[in-house]
Amino acid sequence: MRTGHFKDSYAALVALSDSRVVWAWTGVLGLALLALPLLVGAYSLTLAITILVAIVGAIGLNLLTGTTGLISLGQSGFLAIGAYTNGILLTDHDWPIWAALPMSGLVAAAISLLVGVPSLRLKGLYLAITTLAFSFIVNYLILFFESVTHGSNGIFLGDVTILGFDLSADRPLYYFVLAVTGLLALGALNLGRTRIGRAWLAIRDHDIAARAMGIDLVRYKLLAFFMSSFFIGIAGALMSLQIRFINIDIFGFLLSIEALAIIILGGLGSVAGAILGAVFLTLLPEAIRILLSLVVDPNASTYSKYIYEIRGITYGVVMVLFLRFKPDGLIGLWRDAKKFFANWPLAY
Repeated sequence: MRTGHFKDSYAALVALSDSRVVWAWTGVLGLALLALPLLVGAYSLTLAITILVAIVGAIGLNLLTGTTGLISLGQSGFLAIGAYTNGILLTDHDWPIWAALPMSGLVAAAISLLVGVPSLRLKGLYLAITTLAFSFIVNYLILFFESVTHGSNGIFLGDVTILGFDLSADRPLYYFVLAVTGLLALGALNLGRTRIGRAWLAIRDHDIAARAMGIDLVRYKLLAFFMSSFFIGIAGALMSLQIRFINIDIFGFLLSIEALAIIILGGLGSVAGAILGAVFLTLLPEAIRILLSLVVDPNASTYSKYIYEIRGITYGVVMVLFLRFKPDGLIGLWRDAKKFFANWPLAY
């Protein structure tokens, strides 16, 4: 018998969900995602792939910033490492994608320890600046080691296949990215239920108290850097499969800011919030474009001249208003909605 939000056993406390309704809706969502390529066109499918890649990167950053409380602006650097590692292994060394993809994550995770070790005593803005400096260093190293990374010429990915399916086509790539995203999201959810996840939360809430309780801050902070960068490296590798051409200009500082905005708007410390934030911010420019086309004639010269400026301003205003009036993010809205309907008609 369910007792509302109260749990009467440890197994129920650490379970992903003990609600049959949640599992039923999860199954419906899974079936909808599987059927999506059969229902939409090429543009919408490309947008869906972009959302899935953003989800993987957002989940990775959420492990470090949302769960452990370590602010990072080095997202673009780790994305570049994952993308270039994947491109080099596939193009120059003829690795299969099933081996190159996890290796891309492992290389990004290993390099993250070079940032994590000197950053162990840093917090807040000092740590953010350190990770930001690292992303700039990565860009310069990619340009410097031209014999390995192809420098400013970039890397073009040729035909990539897995189990006989060509990943240059939209549908096979969508299903491949969907499978990887599902596995990583499930892994992150389960990681949060372990001793490691609880230690990260303790460090986020109060690191001095966590140390007094016997938590090894050095070990768990480095582990947070490692796991977060592994996810982000995988996201970079998936990005390279989608865009097919890797160039250092793609991995600018704006990527790091957008990644941080995703997990803040979605809800810090929540895998579901990271997913909601990635979906929201990826679809927001499209929603703005559609709304503007209803108000302004798309064929007008003013529209074509200032469309990017208008979309950018609207994009910023939406984020500012959202953070001002709902700092808990989208996951907070979802929780409030659940409480309202659970207590209706006595919710007022």
